[in-house]
Amino acid sequence: MIQLLERSKNFKDRTALVSNGKSYSYDLLSEASQNVAANLLNGKADLNEDRITFLVPQSFEYTAVQWGIWAAGGIAVPLCVLHPLPSIQYVLEDTQAEIVIAHSDYFEFLNPLEVAIDISVIPLESILQENTSVLPEVDSTRRAMILYTSGTTSRPKGVVTTHDNIEAQVTTLVNAWEWEKDDHILNILPLHHVHGIINVMSCALWCGACCEFLPKFEAEKVWEIIRSGRLTLFMAVPTIYYKLISYWENANSEKQKKLSGAASKLRLMVSGSAALPVPVLEKWKEITGQTLLERYGMTEIGMGLSNSYRGERRPGHVGLPLPGVEMRLVDSENNPVKENEPGEFQIKGPSVFKEYWQKPEATQKAFTHNGWFITGDIGMLNNGLYKILGRDSVDIIKSGGYKISALEIEDVLRKHELVDDCAVVGLPDEEWGEVVSACVVSSQTVIDTDSISDWLKEQLPVYKVPRNYIVRKELPRNVLGKVTKNELKKMF
Repeated sequence: MIQLLERSKNFKDRTALVSNGKSYSYDLLSEASQNVAANLLNGKADLNEDRITFLVPQSFEYTAVQWGIWAAGGIAVPLCVLHPLPSIQYVLEDTQAEIVIAHSDYFEFLNPLEVAIDISVIPLESILQENTSVLPEVDSTRRAMILYTSGTTSRPKGVVTTHDNIEAQVTTLVNAWEWEKDDHILNILPLHHVHGIINVMSCALWCGACCEFLPKFEAEKVWEIIRSGRLTLFMAVPTIYYKLISYWENANSEKQKKLSGAASKLRLMVSGSAALPVPVLEKWKEITGQTLLERYGMTEIGMGLSNSYRGERRPGHVGLPLPGVEMRLVDSENNPVKENEPGEFQIKGPSVFKEYWQKPEATQKAFTHNGWFITGDIGMLNNGLYKILGRDSVDIIKSGGYKISALEIEDVLRKHELVDDCAVVGLPDEEWGEVVSACVVSSQTVIDTDSISDWLKEQLPVYKVPRNYIVRKELPRNVLGKVTKNELKKMF
């Protein structure tokens, strides 16, 4: 039984979602998701873990489709509305999906794939049409969702979670952050990531609260919603807080006072998906009185650690393991490290993912022989709280809440006719955490990097496109021929 869907029956007339200016009750959400399930089944008894992809913006319809896939026994595979066609095609091919449910805005965009990979594009309207069917009994141990993440390899891997995994990820946050049915949260986060799907939307719907969607971030609109007084929680990535601070700083003193007063009334504000620069935390506290709660998580585990809801929130730290999460810090030999000594975070517990989709070798490598998930993140215990020191690989760039594979960008960049070789690194940045930066090796004396960026935007999501370039005759390498990226960073 899928508890998230079952629990919605307890909340009936309460407002579940606010979408495109309209309010939708839990009853309406349940009804819409049952229509989706019946239309997907189309006479079948059970989807039996068929992968159902969908390209739908943040909305009531998005949630109804996701829940409908689950109710019919399928695996939900949300696609990112901002990704270019090659990224979408990769996910469709990797999951071997036969259909993609699409909002009308994306029909023309997806049209080339109908022929190229023989996939059926199903209009969102048709899948929402009224329909009734006997729905299958879906066991909670079944696969529920595949989210794609770029790890240390150049190609994204599909992270498979079960319904039990999702329930564990949700309930640990509901308990730790004291969610209640009268809560109201604004969701401005992408819905192909754990942050937006689990931390915001699913936590709200688990406890009968309200999740309000804002598909496109605009600082003025977010401040307007904060000023309305209806929010009790707010969650965002550091880049968004940076932009909200900039808006506040450009307002007149009277408006600043009103904005600060409104923000001070929320019961909880959380920052995640990237390290929160201490100056941003301090400035936000100065203008709102709110100490942002930092936490640590990843697609494979949901959230693993969190600063305290009621206790100390120490800048630059991510607190302690959440309820139900086992965590250890180990050295390269998997031996525990002492306090104030760096080690790798390893995680165990019911929230940890099942597998990488159809990648048994990668799945096996991701765990120790006794079942600890190897995060690749380095941290230490410092005066009773944990802090993140960085990634065990320089090939992962955290920018604006995204975890980006430098190797993936390099593979694409090398295909450009003017690029003989290249290397990509992340450079520290107060607003973005890190910015993607590329060193290009070329035989040409002058290169138009703007044209390279324009070309890359057709191949990659815009957040993966480098913001800084340098051109060199060769890359710095060690005696084994490996690019020394820490040396490369100094060149910028």
